[in-house]
Amino acid sequence: MSIPKEPRQLMINLMYLVLTAMLALNVSAKIINAFFRINDSIQANNSITDTSNDNTFESLDLNAEQDRTKYQPLVDAAKEIQLVSDDFTAYVETLRDTLVQDSGGYYPDDDKNHHGQPKGYKNKDVTTRLLVNDGMASTLKNQILGSRAKLMEIVNELNGAEGTGIDDASLGRLENQISLGIDDAYKREKKPGRDSVTWEYFTFNQLPLAAVFPLFSQYTNNMKSSEAAILNFLIDQLGKETIKVDNFIPISSPRKSYVIAGETFETEISVGANSSSINENVRISVNGQNMQVDDQGKAKYSVRTSGTGVKRYKVDITLTNPTTGNVETYPGEFEYEVGRRSVAVSADKMNVMYIGVDNPISVSAAGVSSNELRVNGSGAGLKLTKTSNGKYIARVSSIGDAKVTVSGGGLTPTSFDFRAKRIPDPIARLAGEESGTLGNGVIRAQSGIFAELDNFDFDAKCTIAGFLMIRRPPRED
Repeated sequence: MSIPKEPRQLMINLMYLVLTAMLALNVSAKIINAFFRINDSIQANNSITDTSNDNTFESLDLNAEQDRTKYQPLVDAAKEIQLVSDDFTAYVETLRDTLVQDSGGYYPDDDKNHHGQPKGYKNKDVTTRLLVNDGMASTLKNQILGSRAKLMEIVNELNGAEGTGIDDASLGRLENQISLGIDDAYKREKKPGRDSVTWEYFTFNQLPLAAVFPLFSQYTNNMKSSEAAILNFLIDQLGKETIKVDNFIPISSPRKSYVIAGETFETEISVGANSSSINENVRISVNGQNMQVDDQGKAKYSVRTSGTGVKRYKVDITLTNPTTGNVETYPGEFEYEVGRRSVAVSADKMNVMYIGVDNPISVSAAGVSSNELRVNGSGAGLKLTKTSNGKYIARVSSIGDAKVTVSGGGLTPTSFDFRAKRIPDPIARLAGEESGTLGNGVIRAQSGIFAELDNFDFDAKCTIAGFLMIRRPPRED
């Protein structure tokens, strides 16, 4: 497999690698939600690609009217390509639905915390059992490789067609642009007792259902991107001098649609269904600012990000329509999301710290190495001792409010408040009783008086140092 040349495809592949790496972490609910946000982002890109592909096909069909005898085979091939893409997309969606239904279905849309999400979003058993053990991933792999072969088979039938430049060399270049396929990274993975693992095991074993969603969306995106590459290849065969174009679509290809505050947002902006006949006169502006356009009709827009949230930018493309000769402007509006690196601090035992005992603390931050984190404590005599990466022991010496502050790795300093409390008073019990009357047989059976800490989760024990016993003989003072 070759490295994709399109920034959008590179972004998706990078997200795939990030998701795979994150599986080794003890992910929080925020990370689980991030899988669905990334999935939504990829699906939004899929919708944009669908619209672009439909318009490219319409443009191909319209321009084929120059000579139906010569160019109709291109239109017919484009229809077959779209059918292969639709069939593959439907298969992936069916596979996704099967996993969801086997793990309990979806939460209702009115659920405030998980609206529209699968109930088994953390379920690793259903993905491992169905995809790896029952062979569904093998079927998916065959679908991916088979669909890729079908795409190239359809285009190969046009080799040497009259009025086109399709030959072995051009088909070879096209095949390198087909992103649908199987990554061979699994061949370098080793498992104890084996020289290598299968793609199915490497990709889906012990993968939570939430992480499967963006992977499936990525496979669909690879198909739609491959469809787009072939449709653009077919429309290029109509010829530079005779092509008729009457519809233009602004296309924005961001390197990342979600960036961290302080990073640079960068995107490539170009015209859909374009040809060299329009690139000479094309002008592109973003939010009213003219961009420098290269000889391929592309402009690069970059802006330093600051505040968080969804950011929008407006694109206007002005060019001379080769069909009508009129100067026309085609607007488009796009968006990206800016977020901040997130951090979490949790008390391993409970949400308070107790005086006189070790209080275990875990610190983690999404997107930041634990080696880069700086963790400081203040208030209530709080002192922190690092025991390992992300693990600390907190000790407090007075009642009050304690504060843990986390920074480093580009993270904005973030504080978390805790309450420092004394250990509850121990209660002395004999035979499990605090007071009352006990028979002499019960008393003889006891090994001693014990001090117990009620409703206290720490492994703390109190020892009886001494006690006063008063004996009252029968019928005497």
